[in-house]
Amino acid sequence: MLRIAEGTRVRDLSEELKELTGEDVSKCIQCGKCSAGCALSPFMDLLPHQVMKLVQLGHQQRLFTSSTPWLCVSCEACTSRCPESIDIAKVMDSLRKLCLEKGYPPKEKDLYAFNTTFLDSVRKHGRVYELGFTMQFNLATGKALRHLGETLSLALSLWRRGRIGLVPHEVYDKGTVQKAFETAERFVK
Repeated sequence: MLRIAEGTRVRDLSEELKELTGEDVSKCIQCGKCSAGCALSPFMDLLPHQVMKLVQLGHQQRLFTSSTPWLCVSCEACTSRCPESIDIAKVMDSLRKLCLEKGYPPKEKDLYAFNTTFLDSVRKHGRVYELGFTMQFNLATGKALRHLGETLSLALSLWRRGRIGLVPHEVYDKGTVQKAFETAERFVK
């Protein structure tokens, strides 16, 4: 049994998330509208409303080992449906951050590789350089040789139709993109 000295207060997960996001998860009334509106809910091990409940109950272990925060694409369908105006997508983003901080890497290594490779491409070019992203992703996941033929065939087909370039297309104002990354990094640290 964990003994805590009298007068010592243990910060719970909902307080930690409120500090990170400004969102009060305790307001969740478990209506399920977030889960009903989530296009990825069939692939999640916990539905968004279940995540909110587990945060309320302080079940960190279950949350930090869940695939749900990593599968969330932050489309904000859940946020727009919430009658309590909780930014659930922001909570999911913060849960990913806490998972990494507390030493719980995602089970889905490909999802994490996709996320980091995508952001690296945007940071470098101001937008996604599709061909470079695909090649980096395949290298990061160890699938470079296994999918090389498919990747090159698809890239060639897309290039012929003018859908992707062989060289990166830089955005006009890359400084704005860099400022967005710098702002975001302040919140990650």
